[in-house]
Amino acid sequence: MTTTMPFEAAEDVFFIRTLVVNLFFIRAGRGWVLVDAGIGGHATRIRAAARALTGSDAPPASIVLTHGHFDHVGSLEELLDRWNCPVYAHALERPYLTGLSPYPPPDPLVGRGLMALMSRLYPRGPIDIRTHLEPLPEGGAVPGLPDWRWIHTPGHTAGHVSLFRERDRTLIAGDAVTTTKQESLMAVATERRELHGPPAYFTQDWAAAGGSVQALAALNPEVLASGHGQPLRGSTMRDELRGLASRFERDEVPSVGRYAGHPAVTDERGIVSLPPDPLPKVMAGVAVAAALTLALSQARRRS
Repeated sequence: MTTTMPFEAAEDVFFIRTLVVNLFFIRAGRGWVLVDAGIGGHATRIRAAARALTGSDAPPASIVLTHGHFDHVGSLEELLDRWNCPVYAHALERPYLTGLSPYPPPDPLVGRGLMALMSRLYPRGPIDIRTHLEPLPEGGAVPGLPDWRWIHTPGHTAGHVSLFRERDRTLIAGDAVTTTKQESLMAVATERRELHGPPAYFTQDWAAAGGSVQALAALNPEVLASGHGQPLRGSTMRDELRGLASRFERDEVPSVGRYAGHPAVTDERGIVSLPPDPLPKVMAGVAVAAALTLALSQARRRS
């Protein structure tokens, strides 16, 4: 997906993919709103897509963030150099958007894929956009989008939100659910259609994540647009979403990993406490196993 014109996900809802993540353009009356800001280095393409969609260089009425992970805010600061508009996010995302705290470390032990294994290399912030940042209003209203409401869907991050339009049941889920296996490089490259929970390597509270999937399934959406993967729609998608919610603990929650048993604890200041990192012990175990295998192999050759 490298064209300038965004692809349509639903009425007045369009998206482009920046490398591995989607961002959304929502038209409302004579204006529009941007949801998320993609990977870094794509600001020029995002502005070009907005121009192709709206026919002008007018900035959005606002930018709404589902959360502040690097792949959802990467081009944000460059966009704000050109666009003087407010950015709305949940209050629990504020420390990662005002320079106060990085996110909890990713967990490369979960997800069984190359994207997960590389996750220790991913940026975890923070960025500082405090001069533009505003809290999402209480009660669920979305500034600039009178037909939409925001829903707190924590788990992937503490302040993660999804957006829902009741009249046609269009859901922008951010990373609360994904429509491809984001941990797998092959699945990401081919956008292989699979309904999953949030990207495992950056999910800090699995109990909350499961509750969020249940809440989204209860909305009975007609269109499901995620931060990762192609939009899905219709009864098959709804059945799969309900199935995902019912089997979430069995199929999605990792049995090992830093946050498998205990979540990261965060608040409006950022990280409060973290579970111990199991990676050094795991790596030590792998090294011992490799050494034993080598020793046995050498012993067999000598015999």
